[in-house]
Amino acid sequence: MRLDCAIIGGGPAGLNAALVLGRARRTVLLFDENKARNAVTRESHGFITRDGVKPAEFRALAHQELSRYPSITVASVRVTDIEKQGEACFVVTTETGERYEARTVILATGLKEQLPEIHGITDYYGHSLFSCPYCDGWELRDQPLVIITDTAEHAFHMGMTVYQWSRDIVICMNGGERLAADQAEKLQSKGIQVYEQRIKGLAGNEGKLAGVILEDGVELKRSGGFVTSEWAHTLPFAEMLGCELNEHGGIAADDFGRTNIDGLYAAGDASVIIPAQLIAAAAGGSRAAMGVNTELMHADF
Repeated sequence: MRLDCAIIGGGPAGLNAALVLGRARRTVLLFDENKARNAVTRESHGFITRDGVKPAEFRALAHQELSRYPSITVASVRVTDIEKQGEACFVVTTETGERYEARTVILATGLKEQLPEIHGITDYYGHSLFSCPYCDGWELRDQPLVIITDTAEHAFHMGMTVYQWSRDIVICMNGGERLAADQAEKLQSKGIQVYEQRIKGLAGNEGKLAGVILEDGVELKRSGGFVTSEWAHTLPFAEMLGCELNEHGGIAADDFGRTNIDGLYAAGDASVIIPAQLIAAAAGGSRAAMGVNTELMHADF
C-alpha cells in the first residue's frame, strides 16, 4: 500500500502533522527515532495548556492521542534514505532495510545544536543555561545572568531581549567579534558590561551555574544565562532531495510547508529556525498537514 504521507521526525511538528492528517483520514507513517533536540530540557514553556510540561510527558500525551486514529502508524526507527521516483512517489528506506512508498513526505527532522567549545558547558545547558529567553526567561527573572555569544549581532539583540527579564546582565564574547561603538555604548548605558576575553570555564554544581571564569582568571558571579549555538540539520535529506534553503539555513517553504520539490513539505525547526519554540513547531506541522491534504485532495477529486 502506498502511504498518503510519510512524516520524518517525531517532535512537535511531526506529531501535530500526523494528528491533522489522521483526522483527515489519510494514511500516515510517522518515523520517530526519539532523539529530540530538547532532550536536555526539563520543562517546556509557552504552549498554552501545556506550560511547564516535561518533554517526555508531552510526547507520551501526543502518542496517546495519535493512537485514536487507525490510519496513523508510528515507527520507532531511523530513516536512512529518501528517494523521489517519478511523480507523486517517494521511497523511504529505514536503517533496517525496510522500504515504504509515499505520495508525499513531510520533513520534520528538527535541528541539532552545536554549543560553543567551552569546558563544562554541557553540564549547565538545559539546567541554568538556555538558548531562548521566551522559553526560559521567566524562570531566570531578576537573577544575575550571562549571555555567551561570539557574534556582535547576537550580542546586542540578546542583550536587549534579556533585559526584559533581568537588569543584571553581562555579555561574554568569548574572543569573538567586537561590537560596534554605538551598540557597546547603548548596552553600557543600560548597565550591561561586555567582556571580550575568551572563557576559560564555568563554575557551579549539579547543573547550577555559579560563575563564568575568563582566561585572565576573573570570575563573573552568575546564576544562569543564555548561550547562542550554531544550528545544523540533523539529517541530510533536504540536501539529498535538492531543497532550497532560506536566509537562516532552514528548508525554504511557503505558508503551508511546500518546498521547491513537488510533494515534499517541511515543518518545524527544520524550516523555521527562528523562533525555535514548541508551539511554533507544532503550528508548522499543522500547516504542512493541511498543505499535504490539499494537494492530495486536488489530485484525487
